[in-house]
Amino acid sequence: MFPLRDTITYHGTIIATIGLIVLNGFVYFYQLSLGVEVFPEFFYAVGFIPAAFFENPAGEFWTIFSSMFVHGSFSHLLGNMWFIWVFGPAVEGRLGFRRFMLLYLLSGIAAALMQGFFMPDSTIPMVGASGAVSGLLGAYLILFPRARVLTIIPPLFFFFFWLPAPIYLGYWALIQFVYALFELPGVAWWAHIGGFILGLVLILFMRPKRVYRADPFWECWRDYC
Repeated sequence: MFPLRDTITYHGTIIATIGLIVLNGFVYFYQLSLGVEVFPEFFYAVGFIPAAFFENPAGEFWTIFSSMFVHGSFSHLLGNMWFIWVFGPAVEGRLGFRRFMLLYLLSGIAAALMQGFFMPDSTIPMVGASGAVSGLLGAYLILFPRARVLTIIPPLFFFFFWLPAPIYLGYWALIQFVYALFELPGVAWWAHIGGFILGLVLILFMRPKRVYRADPFWECWRDYC
């Protein structure tokens, strides 16, 4: 299911949301400037490798952060940045810049450690912002349980559905868990779960900064006051 927008009206600046999108885009185009042929070598240099991390945690800890800003392909980058754009502004507006970034980075750390816990012997580098973005989704679910998400559901690409946020995000989380159990290759599924869980928990300790409401166009703003 692909999200297009939500029903939340947010206020103030979204510096962190835009900044993350720009920074990730800049890093990706820097990767391209190195040449596609060196991508594997680059991933092994800056990606999070569980086996290497557990062998030398102090020396490899920095890769948890570097791996958050590196993507394997343009579609990988686009998917993560789109989720930040759809769900990030409401969360940032509620928390403010500093707490939003704290949530994002801690979720990324939790994502890497969760992936490492379930696959400690893996020598495959993990890259991408998915784990940190998953933390934003968990926080969004707690902050806006009555929000709705405009969604396209393949193969019904010409039909749009307003799904309640708990249904959309609950389905998303279930899919990550099922795929992780079946160990589908190519994606760090446990990282998604780790980031999502931390987002759910951490947001409970972060007091909202601003008052929010849904877009009055959809006549449900009272649910968000």
